[in-house]
Amino acid sequence: MPMIDVLRCHWAVGEPLTGYHDTEWGVPLHEDRALFEFLCLEGAQAGLSWRTVLVKRPRYRDVLHGFDIARVAAMPDAEIEALLLDAGLIRNRAKLLAMRDNARAALEVVARFGSLDGYLWSFVDGAPIRNHWHSPAEVPVTTAQSDRMSRELKRRGFRFVGSTICYAFMQATGMVDDHLVSCFRHGRV
Repeated sequence: MPMIDVLRCHWAVGEPLTGYHDTEWGVPLHEDRALFEFLCLEGAQAGLSWRTVLVKRPRYRDVLHGFDIARVAAMPDAEIEALLLDAGLIRNRAKLLAMRDNARAALEVVARFGSLDGYLWSFVDGAPIRNHWHSPAEVPVTTAQSDRMSRELKRRGFRFVGSTICYAFMQATGMVDDHLVSCFRHGRV
């Protein structure tokens, strides 16, 4: 039987990117723990490749208690400092401390708004934005929604949440569907 080439978004080349693209990227997430995980991972990516983060994701899940928000928020300084010795992670003190600070901020959001899900999805009025890009050059790196999300998250004490990071987060969690129209995933998530 002949192999059929599948058309994907331009960046989904090789594993783990292909698998991530085909099963996760752009799929709407509505679970607080999963949203918190992506917020942490997108912040960890700052200045690095997404491939690097995906390779290290299993280790992050191990040491950050499965991204349990309350457990990450309660991590003492000594536990964070010990993570700087773990080669399975991106060993950046500011990024690791930001994950704990973001967990604390997320708990405050949950207390005030009922869920991280409801709060974060409010930036897209609770429904995915479906784009119809024909080329990678059309896909923005920030939008008015990501600018607003960034400002509001920073105001609430979150860190490593610039507008570019927020837009990547929105793409990853399905708040925005930026699969190119030529991609087999376009319109399927």
